[in-house]
Amino acid sequence: MLPVSYLFVPGNRPERFAKALASGAGAIILDLEDAVAPADKTAARQAIANWVQTADIAHEQLLVRINDAQSAWYADDLAMIKATGLKQVMLPKTEFAEQVRMTIAATSPAVVVVALVESARGINNIDQIVLAGGVQRIAFGTLDYAADLNLSGDDQGLIYPYSRIAIASRAADLAPPNAGVTPNLDDLAQTEGDFAFARSFGCTAKMCIHPKQVEVVERLSQPTASEVIWAEKVLIAAQDSSGAVRVDGKMVDRPVVLKAEAIKARSLLKTRS
Repeated sequence: MLPVSYLFVPGNRPERFAKALASGAGAIILDLEDAVAPADKTAARQAIANWVQTADIAHEQLLVRINDAQSAWYADDLAMIKATGLKQVMLPKTEFAEQVRMTIAATSPAVVVVALVESARGINNIDQIVLAGGVQRIAFGTLDYAADLNLSGDDQGLIYPYSRIAIASRAADLAPPNAGVTPNLDDLAQTEGDFAFARSFGCTAKMCIHPKQVEVVERLSQPTASEVIWAEKVLIAAQDSSGAVRVDGKMVDRPVVLKAEAIKARSLLKTRS
């Protein structure tokens, strides 16, 4: 199972790396891009390299958001990824499948890419991006996308891109998408609402910029007690019938059973963890 919560940590703040790892986040994203000023890029890159070579951390728990393919720091970031043997890269401003291929070619065939799509061009080319070998899942940079299109701030402006990303990801058999960050750190209700909105399009993960957002995302990813009770009733009813049945007055057929199985599986994962 891939992570549900992804917590960003500035690459130039190595004193925060271990704390982020202990936050309960499914994965941490050591950031070399937006969180790091140009003058600090080299030091941040070295701090990440030093830490990953000494820390006891599973590769699936760690990503590095490198600088974008058009930047002056891209090549040095890739060299660090290759030298350290890191296995997961978040590629910002992904707009073409070729950017993914370039990233993997310059690092290792074992590297997987979380493609961060955050522009109109990226959404327009999403069907090609998801088919680039090595893409694990798509992350949606909602803030940059809104700026690119000069959106008003109404969530309706995100309906089309979220739908495009979700459909393209499913058609390409990728993991479900990773939802954008919530910048308001003092309003966890907004974090909850943003993730609920993204989940309505099939997103199963969310990027976070503060540890307190992690708990919200992890909690909301789990089925409620009423959902588990409903799923168990559906699965019991389905076992006793070879065709469609009724549960609580509603017809239950194969798609409903699949939904119940997914809810049950999520509840078992919570129990085991």
